[in-house]
Amino acid sequence: MRPVRFNINKKPVNLTDSVMMADMPPGHSGEGFFATQLSHVVGLARKNSIWPLPFATSCCGIEFMATMASHYDLARFGSERLGFSPRQCDLLMVMGTISKKMAPVLKQVYLQMAEPRWVLSVGACASSGGIFDTYSVLQGIDQVIPVDVYVPGCPPRPEGIIDGILKIQNIIQNEDVRRRSSPVYQKLMQEYNIQ
Repeated sequence: MRPVRFNINKKPVNLTDSVMMADMPPGHSGEGFFATQLSHVVGLARKNSIWPLPFATSCCGIEFMATMASHYDLARFGSERLGFSPRQCDLLMVMGTISKKMAPVLKQVYLQMAEPRWVLSVGACASSGGIFDTYSVLQGIDQVIPVDVYVPGCPPRPEGIIDGILKIQNIIQNEDVRRRSSPVYQKLMQEYNIQ
């Protein structure tokens, strides 16, 4: 029995074609040094290391599964690690119909998340109650927790969810480190009865 030989054409690999580098934050550079504001560095680091917590109750959760799968690959945007413990996550992704009985649970999950935390409302049901204009369905999660970005659709396509993640990243990158202790933010939390 003769050994089988494979003829593999070696093609040079250019790694810079498929790799996107993050832009440097504004600052001053010279030979051997770079100086910038701490808030810019913190924003860049937070933006590219989001830990999402999916709170999926219906069909929007299936679209989110497709977004995490290999075809769309949400991990490309720094959201590789999905967490199911609120204390370790910083992005709450609410997807699907939320009943009024579920609202206190949703608020408790939000409160268990460490600051800074952001909220992405995915789909018509989470954003406005959708087609369920009934006594038992919450008409938008912004009645119990503050929402940063809304993703429209019933259910939204994976491209819409990715667009929502990119908008959240933009908010995170441009947010001041001290924003959470500002009077405006404190007033917003008081409106939701959150200390």
